This record gives sequence, C-alpha cells and structure tokens, in this order.
Amino acid sequence: MQKKILGRYGNDRGHWVGDGFPVRSLFSYSNFGEHLSPFLLLDYAGPHEFGPTESRRGVGEHPHKGFETVTIVYDGEVEHRDSSGAGGVIGPGDVQWMTAGSGIQHQEYHSPAFARTGGPFRMVQLWVNLPAKNKGAPAGYQSLAAADIPTVPLANGAGSLRVIAGDYNTAHGPARVFSPLNVWDGVLQEGAEVTLNLPEGHNSAIVSLEGRLIVNGTEELGSAQFALLGREGASVTLQATAHSSFLVLTGQPLNEPIAGYGPFVMNTQEEIRQALEDFKAGRFGGIAA
Repeated sequence: MQKKILGRYGNDRGHWVGDGFPVRSLFSYSNFGEHLSPFLLLDYAGPHEFGPTESRRGVGEHPHKGFETVTIVYDGEVEHRDSSGAGGVIGPGDVQWMTAGSGIQHQEYHSPAFARTGGPFRMVQLWVNLPAKNKGAPAGYQSLAAADIPTVPLANGAGSLRVIAGDYNTAHGPARVFSPLNVWDGVLQEGAEVTLNLPEGHNSAIVSLEGRLIVNGTEELGSAQFALLGREGASVTLQATAHSSFLVLTGQPLNEPIAGYGPFVMNTQEEIRQALEDFKAGRFGGIAA
C-alpha cells in the first residue's frame, strides 16, 4: 500500500545565513514537529553563483545542543571547524554529520579554494533530533566522503539513490545514527518512474531539490518543494517529468516533546534554560585559533 500524501509544501522566499549561505527553509519543527520527527528542519542553500573573493564567506563561531546537523554539498565547498577539535572541507557529493549532543561550538565557511575561484554553490542542511536519552551524548563529527556513500542504481536506468543513512535494499549508509531513520539522495531521469519501498510506521517526506516530480501519480513537486507522507503504507511512486534530484527522508517518530530556542533543541523549557546557562559559562568549549 502506498503512503498517503498529507500535503505539498515549499518556500520561494529565501534569507541569508551569514554571508555565505542563501537559504530557503523548507520545513521546521515549529510547523511539522510531530509529522516529521525525528527531522527538525531543512534549509536548501542555492543554487547561487558566487564571485571570487579573498574574504571569508560563511558563518562564524556559534553553538548547538541537543540534535545533529547534516550538510550535503552538491556544488561548491564548505570548511568546518568545531570545539571538539574536528574539522575538514567537504565538496560535491560529500556529507558532514555533526552531533551537537551535550553542546558544541562550530563555524562554517566557504573553503579558501572555492572562495578564490567562486562558482556555483548548492547544498542542503538538515537538522535531526536526538532522543531524550541521547541529548547529553558527547559532541562528535562524521565526515562522509562521496566515495564512501553507496550508490544504488534504480531499475531500467531510471536513476540512482545514494544511501547516506539507513538502508535501501542491501546498501547500508555510513552515517552513525541514534534512532531508526533513512536519508537517501536520489536522481531520476526525465520520463523515468520508480516505486521505492519505505518503512511502515515511519514519518516520511519526498524533498524535490531540482526538476519536477509527480508523487503517487497525483501531486507534482517543483524545485524546493516537498511532499509530506503519512505513516501508514510502505511505498511511494515517483515519476520525473524533467531530470530531477531529490531527498527521501524517513524516520521512526520519537514521540517526545520538543522545546527549541535558536540553536538549542531540548525536551523542556527548563532544559533550554540550562543549555543557555551552560553556553554562557563556557561549557561548550571553544574553537582553537
């Protein structure tokens, strides 16, 4: 049985995060918390053409606590550093999976090489909630190179799926996760159609990044739109009327309260107050010069 389409949503209005990330927020937990748990937020940055510069474009040192950030780069390069001592540059096809957990400070800039040359820039940042029992987990960082992410060809040359987290058929994504979820990065050729098996009982969404997709034969998605799917059912059918790139997100609902304040996502307002106190007291550490 196909999962029911609960609605189609998108956002044509963008805003800047720092001076390096022109984003459209496609969903956040303030509107879709229950229906998309454990996923909290998705920002789609670009497509944007940057000119060459010697300045640092991006976002300076800032805190997070209680969840994870997942950055998927399609065009351009992003350089990451954080208070756990981790860091690195990710480029097209690479993924950065950061666990804020008990508290972290990090910064994200265009890489020096990309800044000097400029060029097309496109990426996604996804926030993934942590279960209450894991919100105090040690901060950590996973750098997932494109070469280490398995790619599954779809039937009849329809396209492909990269399995970043979770499982598709026999492929297992390299991301270490705290609750059952899937993050698949897909491409579908113009005119192709595919039926994907999804877990029964998971919250699910099809996020169209570029192109045009028809979901379950009825709902058409353009760029920067997503279809919210119901928990019941175990499949979704996608048809591309243009060459399309998309994300498939599924996750077992956490069924826990969400209390958020800016870069902190906890379960209660008291925990938010404690997070602010910990940050102001310097307990998240700092980034070495």
